[in-house]
Amino acid sequence: MSRPRVVIFCGNLRRPSRSRILAEALGAEVGRRVPIDLKVYDILDAGPSFGSALAPADLPLPAARIIDEIESADALIVGTPVYKGAYTGLFKHLIDFVDPGRLAGKPVALTATGGGQRHALMVEHALRPLFGFFAALTVPTAVYASEADFTDSGDGVGPIMTDPGILARLADAADELSRLIPKRAGVAEAVVQPARAAR
Repeated sequence: MSRPRVVIFCGNLRRPSRSRILAEALGAEVGRRVPIDLKVYDILDAGPSFGSALAPADLPLPAARIIDEIESADALIVGTPVYKGAYTGLFKHLIDFVDPGRLAGKPVALTATGGGQRHALMVEHALRPLFGFFAALTVPTAVYASEADFTDSGDGVGPIMTDPGILARLADAADELSRLIPKRAGVAEAVVQPARAAR
């Protein structure tokens, strides 16, 4: 059986970005617990014309591929920078094209970054309700990090996670998500096997 597919999608508007670093750190923690195939996308990968799409037929091919990856993944890690207390507009624009039925019951871990602690509850007041609409299975531990939680690596690569509290929350979220991934894959296998035996 192939390894479960985990897709990271971030609403960051530039690279490198703290939101992508945080989401990738969570993906790496999950990969230490469960063998997975991990793919990472952010809004920049959707293409420059993505923002003007008004219907699925208008989507540029890169954006359509990201949506397909999100819908077909075994689990998601989502992240976004916080602007004015909410996720980025382009992040929401892409999520608006996702078929709600394709996220029902899908394990999702939530991450976000912002300039300070005043935005910390955004993951609970904005991201969790958004994925609740889709009936996704969001893990209990969400991870928010502010600029103070990162340190410049000093080698030009970009900031790195250093705050012990954030690292502990990443570990908790990874534990929760990794426990759900094998269950989802196991259910899929159990459904397929009887159908094969009936032929």
